[in-house]
Order: sequence, then C-alpha cells, then structure tokens
Amino acid sequence: MEIQLPDLALKRIFSFLDLFGLLQASQVNKHWNRIAESDFLWRSLSLERWDCSNFTDQHLGTHTWKQFFLHQRRKELQLALAQPHNFIYKVTKNIAYEMELAYLSGNSLTMKEQEKSIICSVSPKQELCAWDVQEGTMIWSSPVQEFYFSNLVTLPQMHLAITMDRKKTIKVWNCQDRDALAILPMPESCYCMEAYLTKDGPFLTVGDVAGDIYTFTLPGLRDVSKVTAFQYGIALLHCSPDKKWVFACGTYSRTLPQVFLTESLVRPSEGSAPLSTSLPHKLCVSACWTPEVKNRITLMSQSNTGKKTEFITFDLTTKRTGGQTVIQAHEIASFQLAAHLESPIWMGANDGYTIVFTNGPYLLLFSITGFLLQRFEDHQAAINNFWVDPRYVLTTSKNSVHVYMWEEGGRHPYLRSCCHLENIWHDPTTHGCISSVMCDNASIVLKVTVSESSTLVMYSLNM
Repeated sequence: MEIQLPDLALKRIFSFLDLFGLLQASQVNKHWNRIAESDFLWRSLSLERWDCSNFTDQHLGTHTWKQFFLHQRRKELQLALAQPHNFIYKVTKNIAYEMELAYLSGNSLTMKEQEKSIICSVSPKQELCAWDVQEGTMIWSSPVQEFYFSNLVTLPQMHLAITMDRKKTIKVWNCQDRDALAILPMPESCYCMEAYLTKDGPFLTVGDVAGDIYTFTLPGLRDVSKVTAFQYGIALLHCSPDKKWVFACGTYSRTLPQVFLTESLVRPSEGSAPLSTSLPHKLCVSACWTPEVKNRITLMSQSNTGKKTEFITFDLTTKRTGGQTVIQAHEIASFQLAAHLESPIWMGANDGYTIVFTNGPYLLLFSITGFLLQRFEDHQAAINNFWVDPRYVLTTSKNSVHVYMWEEGGRHPYLRSCCHLENIWHDPTTHGCISSVMCDNASIVLKVTVSESSTLVMYSLNM
C-alpha cells in the first residue's frame, strides 16, 4: 500500500533539494510533480542563487518561478555552450588608459532575453567612457578630466560608475548625463573602493593610504561612517557575496587582515566602533570570498621572498556573548604550495571547497586542504591574465582566451573546459599583450596593450 505524505511535509523535504534533485522528484508521480512545481520551492532556489529579493510576482507577469529560474539558468549557460564561430568581435583602438575595465551592465534578472552588455573604460584623454559591447561603439563619455583617474568601480544594479582621481576626488556618474552626479574631495588618496547594494541601500566603501575606511551612500556620497583599520594604507577591500561582510587588508604585510560586519559600517551605532575581527594570518597578498558558501573566505599569503605560498580558509560567524554581538573567525583548512610550483599572482574560488589559480601555462584546481584536483593545459605560453566569477573562469596567454565553467553544485569535474578563442583579431606586426579580461553571460572583453596605447577587443554571442 502506497503511503502519501501530506503536502506540507513533502514541500519541507523538497526544500532541501538542489536544481537537479527537484527536477528528478517532479518525475516520480503526479503528486510529487505538483509539489515540486510550487512557486515556493523555485523562488527559494532563485533566492539562493541570485540576489532577487526585490523581484516580485508582478515582475514575473504570467510566468512561474520555475520558468524564471530556468530562463536565468539558460542565460548563464550561453557562454559555456558557445564555440568560436558563435562569437562576433569588435576592435576599437587607442581608447583605454592603463586602468581596469568594469561592466556597467549586470546579468539582469528579467524574463527578457539578454540585454546589452555595457563596459566602462578610461580614454587616454582622461574621459570616462561607456561602450556597447555588441555594437562596438562608444555610447557615452564624460568631459575630459583635469587629473588622471586612479580607480574605477561600478554598481551595475544602479547603472553607476564611481571614479577616484589623483587629486583625491571621488565622482559618481550615471553614464548618461554630462556631469557627475556627486563629487567628494578626500583627505587622502585611496587605493581601493568597493560599491555594493544592501537591504539598507547602495553604498561605497573606500580604503585610503592612512589606513582609514570610509563608507558613503550612493549616489549622493553622504558620509555614513569612518573607522581607522590600520596604521598603514589599505591595499584590499572585498565585500562578501551576500554583502554581510567586508574584508580589509593593509599594505604592511605584517598587519593582520580584518573582517567587518557590513551592517555596522552602513548603520553605525553612536559611540561604538564598527564590529570587526582580525584573521590570524600575516603576509596576505590576495583574498576571495566563495559565492556558494557566502561566509567563507580564502587568503593567499606569500613570504617576502615569494618562495613560500600558503592558502588559509576561514568561516565567519556572529555570536551573542554577554549581551553583545561578536564576530568569530574559524580556520577550517590550510595548505602550503609545493616548492616546485611558482607563486601565483591570482586566485579564485567558487564552491567553498576548491581554489583555482595559474602556474605558468597551467590552470590548477586544488581542494582547500591541498589536493590537486584538476590541471588544465590549454595554453602553450604562460597565462598572463585571469578572471573568476561565480559562473566562469577566463585565462589569457599571448593573444588567445580560454573559457571554463564551474560545474553546478561543486560536482566533479568541478571546472569544465569550454572554448578557446584564438587571436583572429591580432595584428602580427605589433607585440601587444592582453592586460585585462572579463566577461558577463553574453560577452567577453579584452584590453590589449601595445606600447603606450590600448585596444578593446569585444566578443559577443551571435547564437
């Protein structure tokens, strides 16, 4: 005799399933199919994967949450399924100064097809420029600035670009109007900026050369908080995927990195310092949060000689003690890189249990405990640039790009090789190198530097 569980109990059980488990459960029988199709379960899956808390049933229209999830997933997979002949490319010369690029557009959570990809760059004339990647055309530029730009970040959810110049001035741009939306002179130069959107609104956190961390509202640049984190300058600022934590690392390698509770930076309590804790490890040169385990961060430390590299992974939690909230950092894994391997410049993470980095011409994937899981040999020359996001890993060498995709849920083989784009755009009479690479769901953008000028190479899908 078949026993049929109540709907509520079955829905509770199904809430622990991932995408594949829920799809499999829906095929068992009509009863399970009805429960597995429920908006509650598919909305929960969507919230776990994307920041769509503001996405409502009104935005869905006539679609279900399952249709929304599968539509977003198809958009994410476009790049992974593409082959070289599926790309078109545009080349624009002499436009990018020696600064990082930044996407102004995001991977929009809509039921529409892929929207335009917009990239921000800085011209040799010191103009902030916005480019339509699919068309390869400039769609906006700021007036020529008197002082060189020193930093550029974007907040795609609000279509904002934020710059810092060598006069120590922060400016906020919407990349539509001629003039900046807000301008704020700073007392010191700033090495790093981080723009992010929280439930309390959009914010900009800035680390300066004096070791101070400032937090401002966006787009108005209203002062929210200031904390002295280090006696020396701040080299790194990274906000966690869920925007709950802000990691800060100083320029002095012997100083312990710190992690701040974002809420205490954006909503400071009068008379008390923002809540933070130190991570007990020195010589930090890089760090990355893991998108799948949002409270987990991996640090990379290197000795002063660069001959010893170590990876250390921490989990961050909060705890109420004696009527106060404290942050606790738990070291869960560490390992030292073998001496015969070169010390990496870049690193990335995804599922919380693996670390990816480059070593000469190879891309290596290690477990956080130090086991080599995968080794990719898709480049003949040394990898000279690297990009990691929650869906993709990009590597470049000389004049080619290779695309990898993270497997869903950290399943073996963890990272999958997808596509290799050769140098069809390369001018053999020049000796340029790829100095920057990044992607979204429908495009790949390279900055190729030749002598004192740069070229943007913009790949977009034509599928």
